Amino acid sequence: MRMVFGLVLILGLGLAGFAVYLARDYMDGKQAALDAARAQQMPAVPTQQVFVMTRTARYGEKLSPEDVRPVAWPVDAIPEGVFTDKDALFPDNNREARAILRTMEKNEAVMASKVTEPGEDAGVSSRLSKGMRAFAVRVDVSSGVSGFLRPGDRVDVYWSGNLPKSNGRQEVTKLIETGVRLIGIDQSVDEDRSGATVARTVTVEATSLQVAALAQAQSTGRLSLALVGSQDESVAQAIEVNQKDLLGIEDEQVIEVEKQQVCTIRTRKGAEVVEIPIPCTN
Repeated sequence: MRMVFGLVLILGLGLAGFAVYLARDYMDGKQAALDAARAQQMPAVPTQQVFVMTRTARYGEKLSPEDVRPVAWPVDAIPEGVFTDKDALFPDNNREARAILRTMEKNEAVMASKVTEPGEDAGVSSRLSKGMRAFAVRVDVSSGVSGFLRPGDRVDVYWSGNLPKSNGRQEVTKLIETGVRLIGIDQSVDEDRSGATVARTVTVEATSLQVAALAQAQSTGRLSLALVGSQDESVAQAIEVNQKDLLGIEDEQVIEVEKQQVCTIRTRKGAEVVEIPIPCTN
């Protein structure tokens, strides 16, 4: 009797397990079908191959093919200046390597603005725009905005010196250039540098005409820089301030008063000469 009961129990457990297996298989099949249906209903997002970093790369390092990998990137969200072709990123099998201009983190898209042209070093020449020149301006803690300048910032340039006047010379401060871009602080062009550093020279990007104006201004007076806000798109107007404008001193005006012509006749009375006014006839 006990044997029969044990067989029945084992048979029942086997049937229950088989039923659970069938139910789970059925549910898995239904879930797979539901997922497939949902996938068919979702619109397909077009993608394009974009190269991203496989490691963190910092200023001055050379870029190699092992430092990047391709990923599928949504076409409508591709940043401007990325590389979609490995041959464009590493021409001639990377015979002339690119250098890193700005720090790039792992999985960040490689952008043309953050690397040099093939074979170029991460120096001042790589930061110059087409047709522009580099010019060094001497600064100190006061004229260089207390050392808070960084490559990539924009500044207004002021000149202080003496101007010849009819009554001597007059000291003035005048705005001579606006929105000039800095490309180097001392011997560094790293835009990721942090902290305040009191520089002795800053290198600006300028046209040939601006270079001539800055050179003349630097040789005849003192240049000071004013930092322009990163979001400021305004253009400064012509500004010139002298000591009298600063202190509110007004020039004295000399007014000439025309004297009225007086005509007289002289009459001698004995030893005395008397002048008698008469109307002028001319």
